[in-house]
Amino acid sequence: MGSTLHNKIYLGRHSMLASRRLQVALAVGALGALAGAGIVWAAMRALK
Repeated sequence: MGSTLHNKIYLGRHSMLASRRLQVALAVGALGALAGAGIVWAAMRALK
């Protein structure tokens, strides 16, 4: 049996980026980074 794309798809092999849990973790991390940047920006404005 050869290693074809068809075989890889039906054996359930997929990239890590296809994982729903990883996508959610990346989205939460991005939102957290944006929120942190916003808090720092607001603090800098308040101190001026």
